[in-house]
Amino acid sequence: MAGFTNQAFRIICNNCGADLTFSEMTSTNGIIYNNLKTLNIITKNNREKKFAVQLFGHEPQKFYDAIKIIQDNKKIIFDIIDINFGCPAKKIIKNHDGAYLLNEPKTIFEIVKKCVEATTKPITVKIRAGYDKINVLEISKIIEQAGASAITVHARLATQKYSGISDWKLISHVKKNLKIPVIANGDIKTCNDIKNVFELTECDAVMIARAALNNPMIFLMKDNVLYSSKDIDNKIKIFLEYLDLIQEFNIKFNSIKSFIFAYFKNFPNALAIRSFVNKCESVFSLKKYLLDFFIIKNNY
Repeated sequence: MAGFTNQAFRIICNNCGADLTFSEMTSTNGIIYNNLKTLNIITKNNREKKFAVQLFGHEPQKFYDAIKIIQDNKKIIFDIIDINFGCPAKKIIKNHDGAYLLNEPKTIFEIVKKCVEATTKPITVKIRAGYDKINVLEISKIIEQAGASAITVHARLATQKYSGISDWKLISHVKKNLKIPVIANGDIKTCNDIKNVFELTECDAVMIARAALNNPMIFLMKDNVLYSSKDIDNKIKIFLEYLDLIQEFNIKFNSIKSFIFAYFKNFPNALAIRSFVNKCESVFSLKKYLLDFFIIKNNY
């Protein structure tokens, strides 16, 4: 998730049970033109578990070239290359990247084939049910034929973005017709959702995205409940660990504000926290505020 899945958040998710995390969506052009910010996005820390570099673009040769550059850079360690054909963001679609390519099966085949040729590491692919019409099975079979090792299916159309309901039956249909692992995505927000999607689709794994922003402990099969002081205490402790990592990796405070708002959504005194964060300028100030407000005030 662009703007969210920095090293700090990935480590927190690993600590909470996630087996695989992904970089922020990374442009093949940014890698080819040696954009320092882009290269920082795809740097794995030795405390992380399995890590995938997620790429987007629309030119097969640039995917090949970008992967070769990543492999030749000894500072960049990765386990998997993930290709994003699922992003519905307006600026991505406008550039004919992400989910736009669900309109172009031939291009998808060529991109995946080039990526497989570029590395011996696994190539995984994320797609949606289609762009404005369902063609998920056709696209999935093409991706498998091109040599991908696994596929993630978000069971909404790109034009739906995040509206409506994810149709998990489509994932089940893909699973029954493919030999490679199929990963379910979309509307997986609770422990019951995880159990239900496994049961309905017989998928090999689940990918959790937006729900993890508010509750990284979902990877430990724990719902986002705040019934007691202990629940609140645990959530604050995880967030303070996150802030320590933000400081360690020298991540700019302004770049994490959207995550903070998401993390504390529906939290007791969320409005007061949001108000403080809006005017706050440093990790140090926020840590002091939280410790004073929650730890000392409530005697945790």
